[in-house]
Amino acid sequence: MPRTTVVIATRNRVDRLRRTLTHLSPMRVPVIVVDNASTDATADRVRSEFPQVKVLESPVNLGAAGRNLGVRAARTPFVAFADDDSWWAPGAFERAERVFDDHPDLAVIAARTLVGPEERPDPITPLLRDSPLGEGVAGPAVLGFLACSAIVRRQAFEEVGGFSPVLFFRGEETLLSWDLAAAGWALCYVDDVVAHHHPAPERSPDGEIVERRNAVLTSWMRRPVGRALADSLRDPVAFRAALPRLRQALRQRCELPEHLEAQIRRVSGPPRRGA
Repeated sequence: MPRTTVVIATRNRVDRLRRTLTHLSPMRVPVIVVDNASTDATADRVRSEFPQVKVLESPVNLGAAGRNLGVRAARTPFVAFADDDSWWAPGAFERAERVFDDHPDLAVIAARTLVGPEERPDPITPLLRDSPLGEGVAGPAVLGFLACSAIVRRQAFEEVGGFSPVLFFRGEETLLSWDLAAAGWALCYVDDVVAHHHPAPERSPDGEIVERRNAVLTSWMRRPVGRALADSLRDPVAFRAALPRLRQALRQRCELPEHLEAQIRRVSGPPRRGA
């Protein structure tokens, strides 16, 4: 029986999604697509062309939190996330399952991500591989990952509530990583678990500011008040963008333990303006 389910959240990118599903089909694992209120007939086309794929339709765009619906619907102990422009290399799940079995306290495997037809390493790869946190239970210990190339233990993911709807999308992995670590779970980079990412050449023009906004919101949700205030003052543009969501973020504020805050400072390095 399959032990890993692939969960994909998507919106209005059915042609890219079809390519991803074509790559995943030979792997013979359950696939759940969460359609975030698409208007391009995504759900109908997937059901017609890929009848083995389970489609969940959200009446509203939930952003990254749409993945939570897919995880709840999964019946396997592990869940591999993919975007509608990413897929997993052959053998990735079998390797990841062995690692999870050997390390019952491991919540997340951050995979090696190869980008585009040239299969160049994603810029995050050396940051994960050379993590200043040193060796963890199954590889370099990390406090972050790319959602399009991560495999999670479903029990741990559900225990901490999954992806936060406060952040919606972009940089949502950081808060989840911190919450898992605070709950006592381990996160590691595993080099021989591989995912492929073929991002679209066109990028959202507001993507950078949204990511910076979410960094400020995440800081207010989990870090000491002084650090959150410093992050806001250092990037006033991001703070202004965060203001409409700040009250909701503060309602979910829960400061991290001191040892984890120390690890975050070690990973982050010296602060940079606008970063």
